Amino acid sequence: MSHETNPRYVQGLAKLREIDGQAGEHVVASLADIAPDFARYLIEFPFGDIYSRPGLDLRSREIAVVAALTAMGNAAPQLKVHLQAALNVGVSREEIVEVIMQMAVYAGFPAALNGLFAAREVFGANDEQPVAA
Repeated sequence: MSHETNPRYVQGLAKLREIDGQAGEHVVASLADIAPDFARYLIEFPFGDIYSRPGLDLRSREIAVVAALTAMGNAAPQLKVHLQAALNVGVSREEIVEVIMQMAVYAGFPAALNGLFAAREVFGANDEQPVAA
């Protein structure tokens, strides 16, 4: 069975598109020339297995991911992707800022500052996009 017909891959790709739209597909495509198997794993495990579970809605999952990536303090590219994903699934800017500020208590001010700067960048990029008529 090719990975394109593997149920985990199919379900994961659908979930990735639901959450990230084209941004997620760009991440996967960017791995094609260096690590195509890793791109497949990225679709099958996080999105096919974990994001597809029934225990949390996508909003809650993205809040958790934003908190985790902020706390790491060194994952700005991934944090930016998930900040946009959080907005895509209905998390407000105010909620995102509160989640990041909460991480200052547990991960320190530098990690929270990095998260806030990433959020400002993502919010600004969204403000610059034309509004659909």
